[in-house]
Amino acid sequence: MERRQHRRVPAQLQGFLLGNSHEIEAVTLDLSVGGARFDCDLEVYPGKLIRVRLVIPGAEEPVSIDEGRVQWVEGDTFGVSFQNVGPSELDELEQLISEFEETEDGGHA
Repeated sequence: MERRQHRRVPAQLQGFLLGNSHEIEAVTLDLSVGGARFDCDLEVYPGKLIRVRLVIPGAEEPVSIDEGRVQWVEGDTFGVSFQNVGPSELDELEQLISEFEETEDGGHA
């Protein structure tokens, strides 16, 4: 049974995760408007809420998602679902994913 609600792209973005008292650098392994898979040594567990900031190439400010919920953990890799994403952040994520898909499709002409 497919549980994904959003298209997912294998985009690698620099990010920063705040889960305890300090922010730790992370890298996305894939991304959708509903969440991301991260590679990071932040100690998390399923259900933990974290704050996510994603560095979007060409954007002046990182995209901030105040509430991300850890869905699963496997070593230093874990999945996060984005909760209550603001309209401007959602627009930036959608645009980034669309641009990534166009680049991917363009390479296979």
